[in-house]
Amino acid sequence: MDHWTEQDIPPQTGRFAVVTGTGGLGYETALVLARHGAEVILAGRNAAKGRNATRQIVARAPGANVRFELLDLADLASVTAFSNRLLAENRPVDLLINNAGVMTPPSRRTTADGFELQFGTNYLGHFALTAQLMPLLQRSRTSRVVEVSSGAHRLGGAIHFDDLQWERAYKPWRAYAQSKLAMLMFALELQRRNDAAAWGLMSKAAHPGYARTELIANGPGADAVLAKINNLLVRPFLSQSAADGALPVLFAATSPEAKGGGYYGPAGLFELIGSPGPAAIAAQAKDLSAAKTLWEISEDLTGAQWPVGATLHNSSRTGA
Repeated sequence: MDHWTEQDIPPQTGRFAVVTGTGGLGYETALVLARHGAEVILAGRNAAKGRNATRQIVARAPGANVRFELLDLADLASVTAFSNRLLAENRPVDLLINNAGVMTPPSRRTTADGFELQFGTNYLGHFALTAQLMPLLQRSRTSRVVEVSSGAHRLGGAIHFDDLQWERAYKPWRAYAQSKLAMLMFALELQRRNDAAAWGLMSKAAHPGYARTELIANGPGADAVLAKINNLLVRPFLSQSAADGALPVLFAATSPEAKGGGYYGPAGLFELIGSPGPAAIAAQAKDLSAAKTLWEISEDLTGAQWPVGATLHNSSRTGA
């Protein structure tokens, strides 16, 4: 996969893709998939922004088959409404790119269902969405689910099961790191459960490194000192465009070299920039007991129902 680029993407004609998030990585991912022949749904919570994004994609890739659909991952009712619309179409989903997210709001906020905003939007909404779209993913013979995580998954320690919603002491960066750790653990656990139950899909994760997106630009929140350090010392030298940041996601979604249970990111300095390659997985993301507990709690919180048949690991083991 040395110097893997968009030109290495196999034809996507006939494949049906769902990409969450209408700006930054979501937009760039949808653009490239459409450019290579896929039919793409770009899903997000802002209709005006989403429809403008689809117009831009068609302008940049004439003939692109792309449409916007309303989806607010911070509202489980919206997730269900979106899923029901796709289920009514009854078309196999070949690619599900779980990308949309929020980053480090300076004060604690909650979703429509009362979850801490980052954990609820970045992780729980995607957990519920994937479960609800499983009938369509299973109808595809080659479906892939890609969870967009972050190098920040290594920064916040383990999943804070004693205070998942950060009600006692909200810390923006640690809450963000937990949500991205949960996304990586979800990708790995989904592949394990798929292997155990023969659900017929491939699950993997990717991260964009330091990609210049709206999410990053708004990330430092109220910390003006951190924002200045970022803008003066880090961003000019260790960041890359949103288009380059989308390449690991696209690699996971399309490359024959991408494996189920794999994790991909920029292969350059500190995994912040560079061509796609295997990414480092923190030890806490490999904890099978924690992954099993997180899955079961997520089922309870979201009401998600998965296909039957997965008999899993002994909870005392660890390892990916």
